[in-house]
Amino acid sequence: MKLRTILHLDLDTFYVSVERLIDSSLQKKPLLVGGVSDRGVVAACSYETRAFGIHSGMSMKIARELCPEATIIKGNAGTYSKYSDLVTDIIKDKVPVFEKSSIDEFYADLSGMDKFFGAYKYASELRQTIISETGLPISLGFAQNKIVSKVATNEAKPNNQLKIDFGTEKPFLAPLSIKKIPMVGDKTFQTLRNLGIRQVKTVQDMPVDVMKRVLGVNGLTIWKRANGIDNTPVISFSERKSISTERTFDRDTIDIHKLRNILVAMTENLSYQLRRGNKLSACIAVKIRYSDFNTYSKQIKVPYTSADHILIPKILELFEKLYQKRLLVRLIGIRFSHLVTGNYQINLFEDNEKQLNLYKALDHIRNQYGDRSVIRAVAMGSKTIGRMQNPFNGQPPIVLAHRKQ
Repeated sequence: MKLRTILHLDLDTFYVSVERLIDSSLQKKPLLVGGVSDRGVVAACSYETRAFGIHSGMSMKIARELCPEATIIKGNAGTYSKYSDLVTDIIKDKVPVFEKSSIDEFYADLSGMDKFFGAYKYASELRQTIISETGLPISLGFAQNKIVSKVATNEAKPNNQLKIDFGTEKPFLAPLSIKKIPMVGDKTFQTLRNLGIRQVKTVQDMPVDVMKRVLGVNGLTIWKRANGIDNTPVISFSERKSISTERTFDRDTIDIHKLRNILVAMTENLSYQLRRGNKLSACIAVKIRYSDFNTYSKQIKVPYTSADHILIPKILELFEKLYQKRLLVRLIGIRFSHLVTGNYQINLFEDNEKQLNLYKALDHIRNQYGDRSVIRAVAMGSKTIGRMQNPFNGQPPIVLAHRKQ
């Protein structure tokens, strides 16, 4: 098998680093980025807060209790996109094949480059270029495959780099906690702990059949990763299969008019995203989470469309079937799936030319002035509905703590 050279790059505490770049007074201070209300979630936390047991995905209320002196910032998806794009442009300029796996994480395939110059030296220079041109700290892992390079990056942090030579993958991984293997979440980690497995070396020494019996197909994958085996290619583009949006309320609500209006705003916005990406959807879904955290969803197939005047009534109809009256609602969301490439002309049989021209005109305004520049009157109260970027531009979606309504 041909020897590969894979580089992994990860922007350290990305949202925190961007906020510190904007405001230098935040340097070396405990900092939390995410939803600022009690219902908010920590999207990112500085290293200073981790000593208090804080981690991303934690309730902001709990994080605030653990570290009262922390500065809390709501965060801005548009700002983070801008800095992510700066880094992306540098990498795109410097490497032949790269994959953007999230807003702050990249893989690059440097295979064959050693014939002309040192690939690791080149990777090191790329990292320094990113730091000097953007001001953002970034860590680097260098190995023969994606899994080992990613683990190496995590071991190198913060703001450092680590090379794992060919043939040393297993010894490098062996002393690490099994939780450091990508794909081992809290539930899987607990299962493995119950079996007395804490270190990667234990899995390396186990027969693969035992892991498969305990964890099924996932057991095989984890065994391979623990042994440094990974043939996953660096993929420069991933086609998106669905788009969705949801809102968590600061206060649980039973206001039916408010819920309907937000659903209209969501549908209007996602429909525009479909048209902007030249996509059509054939399956729509509504999700409701009540104050007792019970969550329900319902979906239906629809003719391929990207027209909000067709989708809005369908979404509201789903909501009426799903909604249990007199129960307080904590969260609502919608999802469009079964996406295909196609344009709005597919609706020509249902709509008149005036309707088609109206969509073209409205979308033209939105393209120029933003998602919220023209909206239905009922959606005017839903101020947080809207996206900063085209979800079909090949970039991964931005993951932030839920914005509040």
